[in-house]
Amino acid sequence: MITWRRGLLGLVLLALAGLLLAWSGLISIGASSGHWKITDLVLHWAMEQSVETAALSVEEPPELDEPRQIRRAAGHFEASCAFCHGSPLRGRPPLSDRMTPPPPTLTDSARIWSPAELFVIVQQGVKFTGMPAWIAPKRADEVWAMVSFLRALPGMDAGTYRELAFGTDRPPEGDPDPVLAYCARCHGYDGGTDRGAFPVIGGLPEAYLRDTLQAFASGTRQSGIMRFAAAGLTPSAIARVSAHYAGQRPPAAEPGERVAGLLAHGEKIATEGLPDRRVPACRRCHGDWPGRNPAFPELDGQAAWYLEEQLHQFKAGARGGGPYARLMAKVVPGLAPEDIEAIAAYYASLPAAPQAAATR
Repeated sequence: MITWRRGLLGLVLLALAGLLLAWSGLISIGASSGHWKITDLVLHWAMEQSVETAALSVEEPPELDEPRQIRRAAGHFEASCAFCHGSPLRGRPPLSDRMTPPPPTLTDSARIWSPAELFVIVQQGVKFTGMPAWIAPKRADEVWAMVSFLRALPGMDAGTYRELAFGTDRPPEGDPDPVLAYCARCHGYDGGTDRGAFPVIGGLPEAYLRDTLQAFASGTRQSGIMRFAAAGLTPSAIARVSAHYAGQRPPAAEPGERVAGLLAHGEKIATEGLPDRRVPACRRCHGDWPGRNPAFPELDGQAAWYLEEQLHQFKAGARGGGPYARLMAKVVPGLAPEDIEAIAAYYASLPAAPQAAATR
């Protein structure tokens, strides 16, 4: 009994001594002092164990290393990650070496961590470092795109990185709007050149584009990539960008493989709906007819992968959106995965809506 009491007393005295030391201010919290070696080892070991355990429940998607996935995350990496971790284009920033702990270069990330472990790190972030959690944690698709990019980064040269992060579209003659130039890194100046990795936004209604950017900026529409891009835009910048892309007419997409039964099913849902499942016809809101709400987007000619992704996000309650997004929440419960695939294929097979219809 005496030994037990002495042990408890010793623990209490040790805790009090620690509190006294912290209260004295003698423990430096300055990043310039770095961590003790033992502190660094313990923290990194605990982080490794946490990541490995969390990754056990993560399932890798089949499209992990597709070029579309890599391109999709490159611009976001340049805008939000490279200033700490460096890149093939800029090397390692001097600021990184003055952080505690210094952020690692990512040339060996794919060798050190599995895809599932990278997913956990990107989505959840890391405590006691400057590594933040993903802004939109429900957007697993965006996190996986970043994982795809990180897996490709070690073998990437500066020229390839520049093309992926900044795009290849050239600005029109004259002094380009810097905000538009930033958007064009991913979307091009016509809003549809790189539809393999990004949605077609050229020719969409100006009101819809404006509402969408405002929703991204406020976080009511979920996207870690677009919230970072839109959060700093002023109302006038949002208006300029929306007006520009509403007036564009991107070239038509190359016709893909036509699956007759799939397109027929998609057309039926678009024109007639699924009354037995309380799914109205898509054309009631997204069709090209006089008096249509200009805040509803055109779907004709949109990339099939993007339409599928958005409908699945609506079903999962992970998308959010502008003032009319709540309407979709009432539509999608009646759609099965095969219905979503058919709708996406049908609208992707159509020519884009005329520019005049998109901007009225």
